[in-house]
Amino acid sequence: MKPVHALARKEFRAAWNSPVAYAISVAFLVFSAAWLYFVRGFYAAGLADLRPYFGIMPVAFAVLAPAATMRSWAEERRLGTYELLLTMPFTEAELVLGKFLAAYATIAIALALTLPVPLLASLLGSFDPGVLAGQYLGALLVAGASTAVGIWVSSLAKNQASAFVGAALLLIGLSLVDRLAAFFRFSGPAAAIANWVSTGRHFESLSRGVLDGRDFAYYLSAGAAFLYLTAWNVRRRKWS
Repeated sequence: MKPVHALARKEFRAAWNSPVAYAISVAFLVFSAAWLYFVRGFYAAGLADLRPYFGIMPVAFAVLAPAATMRSWAEERRLGTYELLLTMPFTEAELVLGKFLAAYATIAIALALTLPVPLLASLLGSFDPGVLAGQYLGALLVAGASTAVGIWVSSLAKNQASAFVGAALLLIGLSLVDRLAAFFRFSGPAAAIANWVSTGRHFESLSRGVLDGRDFAYYLSAGAAFLYLTAWNVRRRKWS
């Protein structure tokens, strides 16, 4: 795993040597606070419930993850270092995992910086620390799957802008597909597939701090699948 760690450290340092990582962290913190206290009206509602705060996470990560991953492969292609990277003594899996871990660590730091938001809200009510830990664990699962999607789209894109837009649209679609199915009154197998695919649907229990093995399996499987697709795409380009 040493090559993976070395590449992840390099990518992580590169991210934090640019304003992108700082902008992502600040924007996510401001958004999460504004969503809870102003959009959802936490004070006005008078309810000690953080479910609305965590319920928006799949949509929030649909923007945050593409911003963190858009440069991972697309920037290599723009700078002309993509082919050079493929000649280094790394396997395709090591390259993908290294870039994934660097982007995921950046997102995890941004998520950790939001801890004061629910902790401040907890002063106004009685919150179960175990539930809050479960909610953050669920958020990390969504972040991991979203990061894998962003890495995959970046491996297909020609530039950072197209990588960001493509990943954001795909992730927003995945988070809202169950609601679109309900709006258009899908039924039977079509509705079942839409509910199973939806990242938002699988996060409903996690947003309450309820840890369901089926949701764990969904996010871990989705993340692994998109990382595999990324490695396959890198391998295809390497030998083309």
